[in-house]
Amino acid sequence: MRVTYNSRLASDGVIEKIKRTGKFDGFTFAARYDPCKSFFQKLQSVFHAASRSAPNEINVAVTMSANFPGLSRTGERLERGHERTNLVTLCNKTDAPIFQMLDPESLEPIGLATQTTLHPALKGPGSAAHARSDPVTGHVFNYNLDFGRTGTYRVFRVSAATGQTSILATISYAPAYLHSLFLTENYVVLCIWNSLYRAGGLPILWHQNLLDAMTWDGSRPTTWFVVDKRPPEEGGKGVVAKFESEPFFSFHTINAYEDRSSAQDGTVDIVADIAAYENIDCISHFYLDNLISDSPAAKAYGDSSNTSAQPNYRRFRLPSVPSTPTKKTLKAVAEYTSSKADTPELPTLNPRVVTKKHRYIYGINGTGKSSFVDGLIKYDTETHSVTRWGIHGHTAGEPIFVADPASTEEDAGVLLSVVLDGVQGKSYLLVLDAKTMKEVGRAHVNGVIGFGFHGFHVKTDADVGGLNGLYL
Repeated sequence: MRVTYNSRLASDGVIEKIKRTGKFDGFTFAARYDPCKSFFQKLQSVFHAASRSAPNEINVAVTMSANFPGLSRTGERLERGHERTNLVTLCNKTDAPIFQMLDPESLEPIGLATQTTLHPALKGPGSAAHARSDPVTGHVFNYNLDFGRTGTYRVFRVSAATGQTSILATISYAPAYLHSLFLTENYVVLCIWNSLYRAGGLPILWHQNLLDAMTWDGSRPTTWFVVDKRPPEEGGKGVVAKFESEPFFSFHTINAYEDRSSAQDGTVDIVADIAAYENIDCISHFYLDNLISDSPAAKAYGDSSNTSAQPNYRRFRLPSVPSTPTKKTLKAVAEYTSSKADTPELPTLNPRVVTKKHRYIYGINGTGKSSFVDGLIKYDTETHSVTRWGIHGHTAGEPIFVADPASTEEDAGVLLSVVLDGVQGKSYLLVLDAKTMKEVGRAHVNGVIGFGFHGFHVKTDADVGGLNGLYL
């Protein structure tokens, strides 16, 4: 097998602007800024019309999407879908309504767009980096959040066939930081966990980052809104049910599917798997001082006894989802909670089981041997057993599952992960057998590949039954 590596900094314009001006104007997730300006000046800078940025003058590289419907290669409105068999467009996304369009071959930034390009009502500053794609239709689902003392969430669908965007539901609820959402065969589930913004998000203007504007409120439940996936023009019913559960925080939903209800004929239960935290303390783990192994602050986060910085795998059941909308608040049931040592973060699974009943989950995992993470894990949701891969001093990135096209078994395939060999100071692409978590091979790079968060594998025209394709 031949492996080639290509990289490009997609935000070099940001760096040049900082060098030129000596400052960074804009919002980030958690970077701290010296509040030397007056609050009035900050309001001015936020609400004045911003000059149009060049495609490389933004930093939004959290998740990537191929052939995002409704957008052209350079981010203009497209009144049609894309071919699903070829990589036509590529875009970077983050927890904001921004798209950075990249050339799929060179990775050069070639355009920018916002969610208002898709629909004028999607004007709020918040969204999920993890938009969800229906594995059958290719439709893309996400939400847009407008701040305010009572936030406004607009759950929307972008049609893969027509490129048209429809608002499925408008929900008034306290604004919160939500990195991902759930998708089933017939529903979108917007789970509003307890990473709430103080004063409706106004402190973001002062701090210029999201984290310092968040607060944890363990006195209120986590709220789940179940939304019909169909738009109103196709008979969609909007929000059909609201559930409540114990409070928690999460970055990553794992998967959700519908199960026939045993309590009420003609209804379904929604089973939802998630990597959940006790509170938002875990976010502070990702400050650089808390990650560097020789930093004094890192010891507290690498210690396995620091349970608030570690997630649980949790399974929730939303029982007897009504076929017609109800105003009753229903109860979500926590069916299972794993030990914190056995939870996959940056979770992934076989793409064939998305929105379907699944058994195996893969992800990164920390057991206290590192100030960050120290291995990869396979979690069996039926037996609750785990299989691990790890080498001391080697830090693995998010695993990507590539299914074996010749098999129908759920765990038949390979995992791809970019691993940093901390001893040699070089990275390599690791290939694991997804059944056994045993190494199949490596592709070495003569240097370090910077850690990202999320990627995906795209088959190419030449892929007739194997790994051939692009790992992005």
